[in-house]
Amino acid sequence: MQKYWGIILALTVVFSCKEDKEVKVDYEALKISPVEDPVITHFGFNLEDFTVQQDTIKYGDSFGELMLKNKVDYPKIVKITEEYRDTFDVRKIRVGKPYLILKSKDTVEKAQVFIYENDPINYTVVDLRDSVLAYRNKKKVKYVEREASGIIETSLSEAILDQGIDYNVTNNLSEIYAWTIDFFRLQKGDKFKVIYKEKYINDSIYAGVEPIESAYFEHNGRPIYAFAYENDSLKSIVDYFDEEANNLRRTFLRAPVKFSRISSRYNLKRRIRYYGYKLRPHKGTDYAAPIGTPILATADGTVTESTRRGGNGKYVKIRHNGTYSTQYLHMKAQKVKKGEFVRQGDVIGWIGMTGNTGGPHVCYRFWKNGRQVDPLREKLPLAEPLAEPLRPDYFAYIAPIKDQLDCIVYPEPEPEEEDLLTLNEENVTK
Repeated sequence: MQKYWGIILALTVVFSCKEDKEVKVDYEALKISPVEDPVITHFGFNLEDFTVQQDTIKYGDSFGELMLKNKVDYPKIVKITEEYRDTFDVRKIRVGKPYLILKSKDTVEKAQVFIYENDPINYTVVDLRDSVLAYRNKKKVKYVEREASGIIETSLSEAILDQGIDYNVTNNLSEIYAWTIDFFRLQKGDKFKVIYKEKYINDSIYAGVEPIESAYFEHNGRPIYAFAYENDSLKSIVDYFDEEANNLRRTFLRAPVKFSRISSRYNLKRRIRYYGYKLRPHKGTDYAAPIGTPILATADGTVTESTRRGGNGKYVKIRHNGTYSTQYLHMKAQKVKKGEFVRQGDVIGWIGMTGNTGGPHVCYRFWKNGRQVDPLREKLPLAEPLAEPLRPDYFAYIAPIKDQLDCIVYPEPEPEEEDLLTLNEENVTK
């Protein structure tokens, strides 16, 4: 009723300014139906219709036990387990994952719906009402385009994190340029620019970043553009190409471990004090990293050895083609077996200290035509460039993106302490 009197009062105020005219108010027209509040749903359900139990999977929990505790009939549990394995494999629920059980609003409180959150965006619904049903869905996601740039003072990760940018942008950027830039030898003053999208759930909950759409990296004064482009629509393969449509990917990764450091390089003239400074050539490149760090296959190939032997400890050897082979020593454990085919970037084992080693690392060995060589000095073969028929569309696609990258400005450098003192002195004299 207060709403109606408010409208009448507003009309009275407006019309009172026109004293010469008699105003008749149509009170029937003012009988406006009250506006009902919209129903707010979560995961497609009105939670007010249920008694809600919200929790996370604990160690020892199983889907069957959770359902039995909440009065679900055993045949329904069996049906979900057997008939919906492709949608919801009950054996793969993970400790720490959130879930909701929507129960009937009565004294029985029998489970009606089970909702399992696979990740912050994807979830699985098991509807136990009437006939059993299971399906996957996604929360509504908002994508916001972001631009970032930086000038490297110490490291790429520090330059990005200083700006409050998601660490995954560092990881993505290093993967794009993994074949063209040696990230162990970045120089002070190297620059970068990136365009990417951030994901938000319900417009406010941050849910991570999408792969980088385009980037620019200036290393040792050499500019390198990178544009994500689908070069095979049938296989949905996306690669990164430069402004001349050259593929930035190489047939080999530069390193078998992400964000590690080189503790010992390939050196045929190495002499070790422990062995009386005798000549003991080191035909591998050692990448130091914590125990358990994943070791990656640097190129596609077939595993020819996965075993343990002498000073090598546990190791894997991969034959990539008739020219190249690689070997990965001192593993904590291998993930692959002899005869398996692996793809570039696949995890083949984990950093360890097996065999002759003074600390956790992987000794990476590289063969070319049956002879061990230094992979960091090899000019590794390029991946296929963009096919000629696709180039006109590609150049048209990247033109506005390149302009956008070029227009991104770098952050102003922080003033040095001496500059601040000079500035303060100038202010005092004024």
